[in-house]
This record gives sequence, structure tokens and C-alpha cells, in this order.
Amino acid sequence: MSDLPTDWGALCAIVLLLGMRHGFDADHLATIDGLTRLNQRRQLGWARYCGALFSLGHGVVVMLIAAFVGVASTHWRPPVWLDLFGAWVSIAFLIGLGLVNLRAVLHAAPGEVVAPVGWKTRWLGRWTQARHPASVAGVGVLFAISFDTVSQSALFAATATQFGGLGRALTLGALFILGMLITDGLNGWWISRLIARADKVAALASRIMGAAVGCVSLLIGLLGLAKLLSPAIDAWTDGQELALGAAVVLTLLLGYGLARWLGARRLPA
Repeated sequence: MSDLPTDWGALCAIVLLLGMRHGFDADHLATIDGLTRLNQRRQLGWARYCGALFSLGHGVVVMLIAAFVGVASTHWRPPVWLDLFGAWVSIAFLIGLGLVNLRAVLHAAPGEVVAPVGWKTRWLGRWTQARHPASVAGVGVLFAISFDTVSQSALFAATATQFGGLGRALTLGALFILGMLITDGLNGWWISRLIARADKVAALASRIMGAAVGCVSLLIGLLGLAKLLSPAIDAWTDGQELALGAAVVLTLLLGYGLARWLGARRLPA
């Protein structure tokens, strides 16, 4: 996050992409998958909107942090250690989640639909069994109360204050939420469609999406590690944040698109 662009337009674009990538976080996908399946089984018409509801709840915390940082920007700056500590935490989680999701894909039984694997889902337990739209949004709020979301929101909001304070910080917060809404909303809708069919195509589509999420998480984590350990790699990626962010989101969207395309077809028995 310390490498955010200094141009306002580029900063807005990268924060939107960060929101989209955040929406593809394995914990988000795993929770939305579970919430959608749970409420689809109850035949609730709003089940397909679980991803969007979760993202909106998550966004409430993001906007509160952006507002706080925007107001406090004249008196407070994020400590220097926060960026480095946040980078190491993010790297550890990304590599870990990438490995466990790839393992889930590789060890799934033939014909089995592979659900994304997340850690926060296990920690929160029964709290992820929401049965009302407001409760689903509440789960999103709970997931946002974590170091990665809080630190990321605080750092990009602090960066925005050099362009004009509270209004710019809230603008970036809204763009981050929009990015999450795009990916989380699509995921919830897709899962609800996939649940309606439990055939070979659904199993294959879930494997493609699981592999895409696992590989991207692992590669982002390894790239972050390489940047911290190698000044040469850090210098090479300097100024490439927007291109790298777009490449990550494009890769995930291509994986989603391929899985979605397969989900619309039927394989021969």
C-alpha cells in the first residue's frame, strides 16, 4: 500500500481494483458460498443477493474507517511500522489461503463440487449461519473487523487526504466498496445458479474457480514476499501497481468467466 500512485485518477483506479481483488478473497468467497447455499436450501428468493449484502455490510466498516482517517488526517498519520507489518500479515494469509485452496481442488473426489476454503468462516462459526438479509450484511461487518481490512482502508484513506481530506477519503472508500460489490455480488449470483445443478459441469466449474483463486492468492503472496526481500524486484514493480492489479483481477475474472461458461453447458454423461 505504500506504493500507491500519486496521481488521483490512477489512485482511484487502483483502489477500485483493490476492492475487486478483495472481493475475490478466499474468506469472502467461502462465506458467500456458505450463506448462499444455506438460504437457497430454505428457498428464500433473496439468496442470490447474499454476496451483495455481505459486501455492503463489509463496506460500512470501510467507510467508517475512511471517514475517521479523513477527519483525523491533520493530527494523525499511520505509523511507519504499520505498512511493513501489514505486508507480512497479508503475505502469510495469501500464501496460506492459496495453498489450502489448491489442496482442496487437488484432493476433491471426482464429481464433487469444490467450495472455497477460508479461515474467518471457521473462526466465526455459527455467526455465518445468517437467515435474514440484515444478518448477512452483519456477517460482512464482522469480517471487516480484521487487521487486513482495517489497515488497508486506513492506508488508502490516509493517502487520499493529500488530495483534499475527508471528501477524497470517502471517495476512495466508495470505490473500494464498488469493487467488492462487483465481485462479491457476481459470486453470490453465480453460486445460486450453480446450486440448481449438481452435475459434472458444476463440479468442473467449481474446480476452475477454486484453482484460479488459489493460484492468484499464492502468486500475489509470493510476489509480495519477493518485493520485501529483493530491492531489485521492488524497483522493477515500482510504478506498475495499476498494471499488476488489473492483471490479477483480469485473471480472476477470466477464471470466473470460464467457470460460468461451463456452468451454462452440460457435458455428455
